[in-house]
Amino acid sequence: MKTRLFTPGPTPVPERVALRMAAELPHHRSEEFRQTLARVHQGLQSVFMTSGPVLMLTSSGTGAMEALVINCFSPGDVVLTVNGGKFGERWTELLTMFGMVPVELTVPWGEAIDAVRVRDVLRAHKNARGVLLTHNETSTGTIIDLRTIASAIRDESEALICVDGISSVGAAELRFEEWGIDGCVTASQKGLMLPPGLTFAALSAKAIQAVNSSVTPRFYLDFRRALKSWENHDTPWTPAISLIVGLDESLGMIQDEGLTEVWKRHARHASAIRAGLSAIGMRLFSRNPSPTVTAAWLPNALEWKEFRDRLQSVYGVRIAGGQGQYLGKILRVSNLGYHDDMDILAAVDGIERAVGECMKVPTPGEALSAARVALAP
Repeated sequence: MKTRLFTPGPTPVPERVALRMAAELPHHRSEEFRQTLARVHQGLQSVFMTSGPVLMLTSSGTGAMEALVINCFSPGDVVLTVNGGKFGERWTELLTMFGMVPVELTVPWGEAIDAVRVRDVLRAHKNARGVLLTHNETSTGTIIDLRTIASAIRDESEALICVDGISSVGAAELRFEEWGIDGCVTASQKGLMLPPGLTFAALSAKAIQAVNSSVTPRFYLDFRRALKSWENHDTPWTPAISLIVGLDESLGMIQDEGLTEVWKRHARHASAIRAGLSAIGMRLFSRNPSPTVTAAWLPNALEWKEFRDRLQSVYGVRIAGGQGQYLGKILRVSNLGYHDDMDILAAVDGIERAVGECMKVPTPGEALSAARVALAP
C-alpha cells in the first residue's frame, strides 16, 4: 500500500528529486559543486522573490530561527514577538535564551494578529529593534496578512521585520523584497520538497547591517561567515551535499510550474480539503485558514488515536494531530509541496472512510464529492 504523507513536515519528496540525491556525491569544494550552488542561490532568490542573499544552513527550522535571532539582535535589545501558536511561542523562547527582551503579543490559537495591534504596540515600545512574526502557524492552520502588517511596521518604526516562513515559502504568496521584509527563514522539508536538514535565510541590506553590528556570540550559525561564502558560491562549513543536489532539482520543478501557479495550486488544494472536512461536519479551527495546512475540530465521539491509526493502517494516509492544549482535539492536514489533485482526493476520501468506520456511521462520499467540486476548474 502506498503511504501518502499529509503532515506539515516532512512532506513528500518527488521521485526525480530522490533519484538526483542518490547519484554519486560531488566534493563540496569542487567547481562542479560551485556551479550547482550558483544555480541553487539563483533559484532560492526567485522563490523568496529577492535580489539579495539567501543563506543556507545545515540545520532544522528551529536552527534557522535561532540563527536569525543571534545574528540580527544583541543582548538587551527589545524585540516584539507575536505568539499565536506553538511556533510563534518559539520566538519568545529564543529571545529569552539569548538575553534579548521580548515584548510578547498573544492572540488566541486559531486567530491571526492584525496590523493595528502590532502598530499600537510599536508605538508603546519605540525602542523596539525588531518584530518577529510567524507567517503561517502550522500548529493552528492559520496564516497572517503579512503584507499589511509589514507595511504598518515600516510606517511606524525602523524595527527589523523578521519572519518565520518555514511552512509558507515556496507554497504561499510571500514577496520578500516588495513587502519590505528584512529577514525570512524556511526549511527544506516543507514547500521545497526535500527531506529535513537544510534551512535558508533571506536577508535585506538593513538586516545585513544588523548582522555586522550584533554582539551576540555565534560560531557555526554566524551569518557573517555565510555571507562571505555566499558571494563565492561556497559554504563556510561542510554542507548537506546530497540535499543541495536535490534542491537544485526541486527548485527546477518550481520554476517549471511557475511560482505563482504553485501558490494557486496550494490554495486550491487547501480549499478542497476544507470543503471535504466541512461536508462531514468538521468545523475549521482557524478563523484565517492557511493555504498549506488545514486544522479542524474532531467530532466529540471520535477518538484521535484510534482514528489516526486506522487512517494510516487501512488507507495509508498520514496526517497530524493537535499540539499543546489541542492534542487529541483537532486534526491537521497538510497539502504542502508535492501533491496533485488525485492525492488530495485520496486523502479526503480516506479521512471520510476512517471517520465513518471509527464512529460506525455510513460514509456516502459527501466529503469526496465536496472536494471534487472545489477542485473543478
